[in-house]
Order: sequence, then C-alpha cells, then structure tokens
Amino acid sequence: MEARNRKLSEWYGKIQQSEIKLPRFQRFEAWDRWRICSLIETVVRNLPLGITLILEVADEEKFISRHLVTAPELNGRVLEHLLDGQQRLTSLWRVFHNNYEFDTYFIYLKEFDKYEKDDGEELEDMSAFWRGRYYKKNGDRYPIWCDDPAQTLLRGLIPVQLLRPEDIQGEIDEWIDKATSQYEPKEGGRDELKKFYDFQKRVSDKIKDLRAVIANYNLPYLSLPSSTDKTVALNVFINMNTNSKPLSQYDIVVAEVEDVMDRSLHDLEEELNQSYPDVARYAPLSNQILNASSLLQGYLPNQRGAWDMDKRKMVEQWEVMAKGLNRMALFLKSEGIYDEQRLPTNAVLAVIAALYADIPMSGDKRGRDELLLKKYLWYAFFTDRYENSAATHAFADFKALGGVIRNDVKQDGKKYTEADVPIFNEYSIVEAEELITVEWPKRTTIRGRAVLAVASRLGAFDFSTGERLDLNNISQRQYHHVFPDALLKEAGINSFLALNCALISDKTNITIGRKDPLRYLKDRYDWTTEAIVQERLQSHLIPILELANGGYADMSDKEKAEKMKTDFNLFLKKRAELIIKALKLFVDGRQLSAKDLYEG
Repeated sequence: MEARNRKLSEWYGKIQQSEIKLPRFQRFEAWDRWRICSLIETVVRNLPLGITLILEVADEEKFISRHLVTAPELNGRVLEHLLDGQQRLTSLWRVFHNNYEFDTYFIYLKEFDKYEKDDGEELEDMSAFWRGRYYKKNGDRYPIWCDDPAQTLLRGLIPVQLLRPEDIQGEIDEWIDKATSQYEPKEGGRDELKKFYDFQKRVSDKIKDLRAVIANYNLPYLSLPSSTDKTVALNVFINMNTNSKPLSQYDIVVAEVEDVMDRSLHDLEEELNQSYPDVARYAPLSNQILNASSLLQGYLPNQRGAWDMDKRKMVEQWEVMAKGLNRMALFLKSEGIYDEQRLPTNAVLAVIAALYADIPMSGDKRGRDELLLKKYLWYAFFTDRYENSAATHAFADFKALGGVIRNDVKQDGKKYTEADVPIFNEYSIVEAEELITVEWPKRTTIRGRAVLAVASRLGAFDFSTGERLDLNNISQRQYHHVFPDALLKEAGINSFLALNCALISDKTNITIGRKDPLRYLKDRYDWTTEAIVQERLQSHLIPILELANGGYADMSDKEKAEKMKTDFNLFLKKRAELIIKALKLFVDGRQLSAKDLYEG
C-alpha cells in the first residue's frame, strides 16, 4: 500500500456530501480544546499531520456507519469508511463551522491586534485561540464580543469558520465590512479613505492566504480496497488505533460484534441502560456486559475472557445477560448496596448476574436460590476470597454455585452442594478482632466498605432527619466520625477506622471542646427524645453504652488521652461484635432489624 495525496478541500467536500462516514464501532469525539488548537495550527502553518486510513465502499457498506458529528446527514451513496483519522477530520469539520456550543475558535494575527489588555502572555502570530462560551438567563451567549466582527478583529482574531474550503465570499465580505467599519473615516480626504481601503484589503488578503493554505493542505491517506475482507479491515483498524491511542477492551469487542453480527454494540448498550438504569450504578456498564457475557459462555470474567468468548453468541444471549444484570441490581438494592462507591468488591457483579440465568422469576426455588446468593454476597464481603486473583476465584465460585442452583451432578455421581463452593469451604468469615483495624470505608478496601454495608443493610437512619438510608438519598450521605475526629486527634488516636464511621447527611460542625462523644452528638443533632437518640444510633449498630463513657471535661491531657484510648477501644470492640452478629444472620438469609441485635 502506498499513501495517496488528498487536499483538505476534497476531504471537506466528501464529508459535506455524506460520501465518507464512520463505522459505528469507532469511538466518539475525544479531543480537548488544546489538541484542537494544535491541529488548527498544524494545518495553517502547513506542517505534516500524519496518515489517515479509509476503507473503500462498493455497492454495500461492510459496517454499520454513522455521520461525523454535525456533518450533513444526506442519503447519497457512501464511498468510503474512515477507519483512522476520525478525531482530526471531526475536529476540522466542526471548527470550520465553529459549532462547538461552549467554545469558539479563532486564528490570531498580530498585525491586526489593537486591543488594550493587561500585561500577560502574548499570543504567537498565526496561533489558534479558543474562547469558552456560556449562556445567561436571558438566553444570550457570552462573551458577546466573540460574535461581533469589529470586536474580534480589534483583538487580532479571525473566526475559523471564514476559512472553511467552500465558496463563501459573500459571508467573508460581509464580515470584513462589519469588522472594519469602526476604522472608516467619517470625514477627511482621499488619503484617509485610501488608508481605510488598504486596511480592508490587507484583512481580505490575509483571509484569502489562509483559505488557500487550508484548501490546498495535503492530508494523505491509505486506502483499503472495497474487496478487503471485513475481518482484515477490522484487524487493520485495531492495529492502527493501538499504535496511537490504545483501544479499550470494550472498543475491540465492539468492533468484533460489528464484524460477526452487523449489530451495533453501542446501540444495544444504550437500550440496556434505558431499560435497566440502575445497573450502571455499580460499575461501568461496558465492563459488566463483558464480564457477565464471559461467564455465561464459560470464560473468566476479565479481559481474556472477553476476547475469547464467541461474539455472535454474546449477542444471541443478550436478553439473558441484560435481565441478569437487572436482577443483580435489584438484589443488591435489597441487600442495602446502592452504588459503586459503597460496593465492597465488584467481583460479585458478574457472578450474580450470570447465575440469574438459572434462577426462576418467582416461587419457592427463587427464594432458595436467593438465600444462596445472600450467603455468597456476604462471604465475598467478609472473607479474603477476592483480595487477590478475583477473576479466577469468581469463575470457580460461579461454576460451583451454578451447579448447586441447577441441581447438577458431579463426576462422582453426587449432586453439587454448598460444600463444593470454594468461597464457603475454603474461607472463614473474619473475626471481630480483625474489623477493629479496618480502614476508613471511603477508601477502596473491601473490608472497610463491608463494615459500612452492614449498617446500610439495616437501614441506617439519618441522625438529623431520621430518614432511612435508601437508593434515593444515598448520594446525600456523608462519612461521619462517631467518636469525634478532633477529640481523638488530641489523644493521638487514629480516628479514620471503618468502625468509627456512620453514613449520614452532612451538618456543620459545632464547637466540640472537651465534650464526650455522646454529648457532642446530642448537641449537634436535633434528636428530640432519648428514645430517638437510641433508635437512630442503634440503626448504625453504634453501641450506646460504650459511646457514653465520657467524663473527659475535667481531666488533664494525659488522663484524658488514656481514658479516651480505653473508651475508644471498648467502643470498637463492641461495635465489631455487633457487626459480626448481624453478618452471621445475613449469611443465613435472616430479615432483621438493628433492634433485634441489641435484644438478642
């Protein structure tokens, strides 16, 4: 293959006539303002840009295609698919029309800059310049000067849309008249008029020169003939894109699905998201799709599994996978896990979603199967099973759990039981002592988030409003220190422990001074009665007696530090015991309230 030359004006014309389109598996726009400015300067200064790749189109398009963003969507014959060069051509098309909603692009010409400005960095002559735009309540787009020819020329700026390679002389002449009108002499003789017309001609000539450079700019390309096999074209696309900006695992699968099914994976994903919007709360939707699909075909829920699985089968099983993801999201919500930020480990997502393929929608069997899922979920949160080799372990657990759910028979002729599931027979629930050292749950640690998940499962009433934690208010909750951070810091004690955290709505701190933890909490929130204090604290499994030890007000710093350490350790120990007690009941599938744990 040899590179061919093509002027930018020809590229522009093909886009304008819808003769060139993008395969749907291509990424969408990704370039920022600085890369766009760099591109404009490269073209204006006639510097080399790099090779573009196209696939010639004969009678039928090999791939589902889409138009470049904001390009005319005509129904004419498509002659080429753009395999590499999308970002460059899309950016050029859009700046040539200056149709970015929140940016306007210009070329800076120093000779026309007469604007008085504060000291600052000077723009380089012939450089690209962007100005951010915004809207006011009246609907006007600001700053207004960006759309005022006189004000832009005063700043030495030529809007890039005047440089697009098509016949727009009338538009250019009108802009020049408006831009230079401020310099037209109101009175005076022939000399003043000559200076004015000479100035207009300089502006006009400069725009013509820039337009000529742009129209004749050579953007070379490689061309794959229309007879090229789809798989070959796809491999070339993947290889060329990997050499510049690496494709994600999902990008490659998107391309492969297009190849074997003539279906747009982006469209399928969007339909899934619209039908089941809660799924995306737990992890990027693309990752969940690939991992669940891999498990359904018997592959590891990771990158290798996504590459190895059958893409045709993936689409054929789409409804099963999508419904499984939706039931997984509903199941997590019922267990008090509402979003990715509070999910202890995402290793469970694909396992649960794929297992739902064999779990009925109703009846006793569904109830029994979901009891098994509950045990699996809480074991995953409170064992070391997924600390390392998560995909491999998830795959092994999935196979054994599936055997139990389907009532399969093993090679030895015996049916699968819970004893065959590695996470149950090889791992033990953590001890309360281990929970005492677990870090702050806002960090991405399995155990830290797991501690918080137990309180979330029990409802976790807000300290101020008494509102129960749920899907609708989770985003308004904050990570709050139960033993005040300031008090513990005075005693040199680490306050950022999972057992010292409660998920509640924010409230501005009041002066803590030497207040005991329970007194501080009572003063900080409007509890109304002692019964309400007890109810709301218990919903977070906060041990009230250990929180109420206190008595620090009249102590010396040394006495206070020693007592604070003793009290805090007692508090942590008791809360850890409550967490473990709740956990063991969750594992058994029990429906319980926080009150049950204090009374039992």
